[in-house]
Parts: sequence; structure tokens; C-alpha cells
Amino acid sequence: MSKLSFLAGAAVGYVLGARAGTQRYEQIKTQANKVWSSEPVQTKVSQATDAAKTKAAPFVADVVSDAAKATASKLRDVKDSVGGEKDEDLPPTLHRGTDGKLHPEHNFGPGPGKLP
Repeated sequence: MSKLSFLAGAAVGYVLGARAGTQRYEQIKTQANKVWSSEPVQTKVSQATDAAKTKAAPFVADVVSDAAKATASKLRDVKDSVGGEKDEDLPPTLHRGTDGKLHPEHNFGPGPGKLP
């Protein structure tokens, strides 16, 4: 949030500086750097960073962990379905060949001689 505010301020400073000339732009840039580098601003930035790490990290870790478990479960189901144990679950457009691999059916469409 603070970086976004800083970037917005920098963009406004750039526009104002470009209109006022290079010298004014340099003045605005110098002031912006002083404010950003000031102790109170850096203290707040540090506090916000620490808060984000301590409060958001466990939440993000839980969400990622749950998503990974759900994805692994889905992949296991797909593997079982494709692995030959559940061929009846295959869509009608796929069949298992004599080589054990899945092959698409080629008997779809309007048929030979029926195209415009």
C-alpha cells in the first residue's frame, strides 16, 4: 500500500516537474526522496512489512496448502481414470488401444461426402 502511494506521488511529481521544467522536477524528486528516506516513514514501512509477514504468511500458507492438496487429489483421480483402472469413466471420444495408450475416436463429424 505504501509503495503504491509512493509511486502515485512520484507520478504526480513527474508530471508537475515536467511542466515546470527539469529544475523543478529535480526539486520535487529530492523532496520525495527525503520524505521516503525519513525515519517516521521508514518505521511505518518496516512495521507494515513485519505485519504482512506475520499475519498474512500463515493465511497464505494455509490457502496454498489446501489448493495443493485439492490439486493432488484431482490429479490422482485423473491418473486412476487414465491409468486403466477406470476405463469406463473415459469419454466416448477416447478409447484405449492395444498399445495401452489413449487414442481419440476418428468417427466424428458429418462423415465423408457430406461436407458442403
